[in-house]
Amino acid sequence: MENFESLGLCKALNTSLDKIGFKKPTPIQAQAIPLILDGKDLLGSASTGTGKTGAFAIPVIDKIITSDEGCALIVTPTRELAKQVINVVRDLLGPSNSVKACCLIGGEAIGKQLNQLKRKPRIIIGTPGRINDHLEKKSLSLKKATYLVLDETDRMLDMGFGIQIDQILKFMPQERQTLMFSATFPKNIITLSKKYLKNPERITIDTENTLLKNIKHEVINVDNTNKYKTLIDQLEKRDGAVLVFAKTKHSTEKIAKNLKRDGIKADALNGDLRQSKRDKIMRNFRENKIRVLIATDIASRGLDVPHLKHVINYDLPQVAEDYIHRIGRTARAGQSGEAICFVSPNEGHLWLSIDMLMNPDAKHHYAPRKKSSDKPYRGRRKSSGGSSNGKSFGDKPKRKSSGGSSNGKSFGDKPKRKSSGGSSNGKSFGDKPKRKSSGGSSKKTIRSSDAKPKKRFYAAKKKTKK
Repeated sequence: MENFESLGLCKALNTSLDKIGFKKPTPIQAQAIPLILDGKDLLGSASTGTGKTGAFAIPVIDKIITSDEGCALIVTPTRELAKQVINVVRDLLGPSNSVKACCLIGGEAIGKQLNQLKRKPRIIIGTPGRINDHLEKKSLSLKKATYLVLDETDRMLDMGFGIQIDQILKFMPQERQTLMFSATFPKNIITLSKKYLKNPERITIDTENTLLKNIKHEVINVDNTNKYKTLIDQLEKRDGAVLVFAKTKHSTEKIAKNLKRDGIKADALNGDLRQSKRDKIMRNFRENKIRVLIATDIASRGLDVPHLKHVINYDLPQVAEDYIHRIGRTARAGQSGEAICFVSPNEGHLWLSIDMLMNPDAKHHYAPRKKSSDKPYRGRRKSSGGSSNGKSFGDKPKRKSSGGSSNGKSFGDKPKRKSSGGSSNGKSFGDKPKRKSSGGSSKKTIRSSDAKPKKRFYAAKKKTKK
């Protein structure tokens, strides 16, 4: 397909496409747009940076512009992806279009979003949590939402948004067109998608091979203690912007702090930051004010930086499919890029899963992780009871007394913890006074604990000089 005009789009949309420089549809766009315009449900899979956002945004906007009724809901797993989608939608609509769009995400003032909803937007982009917030407040109505788009569906379901998506669907009409897009569709996600789609068309655009052709992969075996030093070495060898993925929020902050200390312009991006702070960090990264961005997997979806050349996996992802989203931040729109992986000894099994995903036909060899100890568990040690009459460990009395019998010492007669009470009348353990003296002795026993307060209270009087 040579251009967008052959797709039969409206004139206003073709004008916007020319202004933003969309000349030729990508493979996913060329296959998806005609099916969506025909009103069919769609399950689309393509690698990141191949135009998935345009594949659903262009036909949905065309349907909204050419009709007076109906609206569209686009759901994304992260705030960053929602921001990216609404920027594309607003560029396609153009400044003079009467159709409005709004973005509903967490971390932003809800009052600002209420003002946007008062303008009755027909295209709504947001994250599941904030969309449900507005539905509960009745500030958002989806009764006329005849188009539903689930972007990065695998990520939403993996993050546990399935229940929230079900809640959103309760407010939408039964007759609707549903579109699901993502870079990967594992088998379990395809099974779950059956309840969202009706007789869908399936499109898959050679995801793994595209990443292998345009991205140079490098694996570095390194211990956890040497990862930071290896990171410094890699940054010195390479030019341009670098995106570093770490496992935890704490790791991103720690690495960014150490890089700043070593004179490298860096910053951290994680879920603990406010939306305004996250937007500022992303703006600085796009404008080359910072060279290195250390982020958790929230940056693996929706982060579009054209000049990003290198992606470093400081920590490998726990799910192999997330690796595709990570490295997809580089080599976008047909460009080339590099992906570097730090693989520590305890991450070998993670790299094996990634290698099997990227090279399914290759032979994979991996030695399983060693256990911490090969010694068998032998149970608790037993003692003989320390007597010659054959008493076992279980026969040794611990808390019970013998009842005051005359043929053997009772538990209360032990000299270590209990005293005999200074009496010969055979008092048992229950009759023995605990804190008071027996009174049978002329000397008063003073406990060490009773003597300490005396020293504390009368020490000052002893030191005073008359």
